[in-house]
Amino acid sequence: MIGEHVLAGYAHDAGGREALGLARAIVGLTGGRLSVAIVHPPDVPAAAGEARALLEQAASFLDDMPVDLLVQEGRGVGRGLTLLASRTGADLIVVGSPEGGARGRIGVGAAADHLLHSATEAVMLTPSGYTPPEDLDRITVMYVRRPQCDDAVIRAAQAAERLDVPLRLVTLALGDVHPERLRDDLALAIRLATDSAELPPEDVSADLAEGDDVAEAMGDLDWAEGEILVCASSEDASVHRVFIGEVALKVLRAAPCPVTVLPRGYF
Repeated sequence: MIGEHVLAGYAHDAGGREALGLARAIVGLTGGRLSVAIVHPPDVPAAAGEARALLEQAASFLDDMPVDLLVQEGRGVGRGLTLLASRTGADLIVVGSPEGGARGRIGVGAAADHLLHSATEAVMLTPSGYTPPEDLDRITVMYVRRPQCDDAVIRAAQAAERLDVPLRLVTLALGDVHPERLRDDLALAIRLATDSAELPPEDVSADLAEGDDVAEAMGDLDWAEGEILVCASSEDASVHRVFIGEVALKVLRAAPCPVTVLPRGYF
């Protein structure tokens, strides 16, 4: 299950603290291992020491939770986090939104943009101003009938079973489409979820969100306070890498909750 080893990309700003808080909450749910990292630019003699001092400050927010503090030199934060995740065996990278974005929405900075187009681990992004609730209420999967999304349904169903939370499958019906076919696809996805995990039938639901565009359709949905949204990578992704498609990126920007993007072929 995702979250056995969570790597939080830390920065000394609101987004960094929010990423740290979300990573801590995920580890609290999964019982996994937490690492917190700062990536600093090369050829700056004092950078490593400053990064270490900031990490020690960050650790003070964790209330004695065990944590590995990592300092990595790199020419890009996203590249450095991917290298660290590969080296340490992390299966989830958590990053925050840059300052100045819309509160309650995810902003994609340079580090997140790199991760969303080349990471080899699952990537979770934190909305601006986000404070994790005490409990996880539901896992939602953005679904389109294709192999990557079927894989996401299987993994999300297994996570929902382990965490004892409901699972919701959502398909967007944008513009002039045929809802009947999309509902048929959702019905097959529900069967896939219940066949993949021991979830009570009443704990697996599906919604067809209609709208002229992604933002309108996303606004047509209800969202729980403790919700996590899962998206699959694009068909253009290389195997075992994240590559977010155009529609999924719009979904991510419109989501009011943390969003996790899985690498293609994630198991």
